[in-house]
Amino acid sequence: MFGKTISYAVLGINAKQISVEADIKGGLSKFTIVGLPSNSVKESRDRVSAAIKNCGFQFRSLNYTVNLAPADIRKEGVALDLPIALSILSASNQLYSDNLKKYAIIGELSLDGNLNPIKGILPIAVSAWKDKLDGLILPYENAEEAAVIEELNVIPVTSLNEAVNFLESKIVIDPFKIDCNSIFSQFENSLIDMLDVKGQYQVKRAMEVAAAGGHNLLMIGPPGSGKTMLAKRFPTIFPAMTLEESLETTKIHSVSGLTSGNKESLVTQRPFRSPHHTISDVALIGGGSFPKPGEVSLSHNGVLFLDELPEFKKSVLEVLRQPLEDGIVTISRATQSFTFPAQFMMVASMNPCPCGYYGNSIEGHSCSCSMSQIQHYLSRISGPLLDRMDIHIEVPAVKFDDLSAAPKGEKSTMIRERVNNSRRIQLERFKKDNIFSNSQMNPKQIRKFCSLDSTSNELLKRAMEKMGLSARAYDRILKVSRTIADLENCEKILPQHISEAVQYRSLDRKFWE
Repeated sequence: MFGKTISYAVLGINAKQISVEADIKGGLSKFTIVGLPSNSVKESRDRVSAAIKNCGFQFRSLNYTVNLAPADIRKEGVALDLPIALSILSASNQLYSDNLKKYAIIGELSLDGNLNPIKGILPIAVSAWKDKLDGLILPYENAEEAAVIEELNVIPVTSLNEAVNFLESKIVIDPFKIDCNSIFSQFENSLIDMLDVKGQYQVKRAMEVAAAGGHNLLMIGPPGSGKTMLAKRFPTIFPAMTLEESLETTKIHSVSGLTSGNKESLVTQRPFRSPHHTISDVALIGGGSFPKPGEVSLSHNGVLFLDELPEFKKSVLEVLRQPLEDGIVTISRATQSFTFPAQFMMVASMNPCPCGYYGNSIEGHSCSCSMSQIQHYLSRISGPLLDRMDIHIEVPAVKFDDLSAAPKGEKSTMIRERVNNSRRIQLERFKKDNIFSNSQMNPKQIRKFCSLDSTSNELLKRAMEKMGLSARAYDRILKVSRTIADLENCEKILPQHISEAVQYRSLDRKFWE
């Protein structure tokens, strides 16, 4: 006796179709699952047999063999419980339905036959839609997340019995639908705003430039100057997420289990991830025996904030080079490789010295660090990593007059409007180059889009010679200058744009040259 259902296995942030085949024959009582199952899949034998019995079906003492094809792909997780149970019921002639060939089936079974939500449902829904199946049968708690794929019929069920009754057309279950536009409208209701930050007008300007061009930013200042508060408001001035960005970001969060049980089915606000400085390189970059996304991938299309940058282990910081350069993370294993997207903006903060008060005249605080201690503290950050930070900005201590005054300045919505205009200019400029921001320009594109007149060129030459800037700072200054010009809707890079961009590299000489 033979039965077959269609399901999916999540690989990285994508899903591959799996055929769940069940064969039942006489002989010694045995239940075997083959096809490279992980331990969690093998444990489904006990869950499936108990669920079948407790739902009133027969599970006789026979020889059960379940094959998960293709057999050369490792299967992980508990999502194959429901398709395994249904294939066994079909093989034992307790389920009669042609719908098993039309629907993808996914879900974890409880011992009583009820269904529990699973991780990674959005990649599965995307693959089921691409494979042109009639629909996806899944646990009710996962329905809202899967329903963002509007062209897919999402059939939510709560138990094994309900799934059987639907497949046999004994009950009718309407496809689950949501309004994606209403979800995106919630973006405007942010509880934090750039207006909350008092003073720090120069830093706010640097953040606007960084957000407009996608530039990485390093903030240096004493404790309590507002570095963390500023960083947390970065997503509020970013351009609103597109549906494509939202879907890709949600897929990453889905396979990590961060969307299960949440009220929001889509990640509509740009991620802001702030890992602790004790994080391991695997947790930051991703990995494990069955690779999962790390913090850099969870920050995709958003911000990765590293507070107190020198406190991170040097080996952890060095693994950031590839994602900062390529926008992806590749994790290789003996049998296959996984690629996770990691196109994020890195924002970092640090003190200028171990005590935090070097170079800052604050009443009641003076630097107690020796020059050797300061050099040792700063040497924890390598040159190649600093080379990928486009903007360095000092964050001075906030004066009492600014703290006691009423909030003044611009709201995040006003800044974001200018950022949006700048991004539209960049998208038009790079529409044939497959890049999306000035920070992604290569040397050829820099020569094409960042040409300088004689006055600007001479100004940049004098600045580099006087400040002792390295050659690697040259391209960074041109990229940032291009963004500043875009914010002013200026086609050419003018001397004032160069001057402002050079100002954002002034810390090169002060701390590391």
